[in-house]
Amino acid sequence: MKRLLPLVILLVFTSISAQKKSELIAEIGELEKTIMSLNDSVSLAQRQINKSNSKAELFEKENEDLRAANATLLQNLTNFSKISKQNTESVGNALNSLKKKEEQLRVITDTFSQNDSIAIAIFTQIKQTMGPDAKAGVSNGSVLISNSLDNLFGSDSGATLTEIGLTWASKISEIIKANPDRSIIVEGLNITGEFDVTYAQASAMANALTKTDGVGSERIQVLVKDGNFKEGISIRIAPNHAAFYEMVKKEFQ
Repeated sequence: MKRLLPLVILLVFTSISAQKKSELIAEIGELEKTIMSLNDSVSLAQRQINKSNSKAELFEKENEDLRAANATLLQNLTNFSKISKQNTESVGNALNSLKKKEEQLRVITDTFSQNDSIAIAIFTQIKQTMGPDAKAGVSNGSVLISNSLDNLFGSDSGATLTEIGLTWASKISEIIKANPDRSIIVEGLNITGEFDVTYAQASAMANALTKTDGVGSERIQVLVKDGNFKEGISIRIAPNHAAFYEMVKKEFQ
C-alpha cells in the first residue's frame, strides 16, 4: 500500500502537468492567432498609412502646382493690368493727339473757307462798284482785277495814269481800304521784254492806290513778269500769307 501511494501521486501530478501543458499550448495557439491578427491589423494600418501618405504627397504636389498656377495667373493679371493701363494711356494720348490735329486742321480749313468767302465778297464788291464788265476773277482765295495799258496809261509805253486810270485806281483803293487784312500785289504784265517801262507803270498804279487814306504802301507789293502774250496791269487782292503761315506755325508747335 505504501508503494502504491507515491505512484498514484506521480500519476496525478503527471496528469495535472499534461493538462497544464495542453492548456499552455492552447493558450500559445490563441496568442499566436491574436499575434497574427494583430500583425494583419498592423499591416493593414501600415498600408492605409502609406496610402494616406501617398495621397497627402499627391495633394501637396497638387497644392504646390495650384499655388504656382495661381501665382502665375496673378502675375499675368498684374502684367495684363499694366499693359491694359499702358494701352489705355496710349489710346488716350493718341485720341488727344488726334483731337489736337483735328482742331489744327479745322483752323486751317476754316481759314481757307473764310478766305474763299472773303474773296467772293470782294469779287461782289468789285462788280457792284466797277460794274458787271469789270475784268475780275477769283482763284485760290485771291481776287484778281485787271485793265489794259491803253485804258490806264493811254498807250503801252505810257507811265502816267489817265483820268480813266486814276478813277479805276480810286475805286479799287476803296475796296482795298474796306478789306484791311488783305495783301495787295500790283502786277505789270509785259510781252516786249522792256521791264523797266512795265515796272514804272506798275509803280504808278501802286502810288495811285496809296492816295486813299487807309491804304498804306507797306501793304502793296509791285511785281513785273512776262505776260505770256498778255500785257496790262493786274491787281491781286490776296490773303495775308505771312500772317497765315505764322498762325499755322503757332498752331503746330
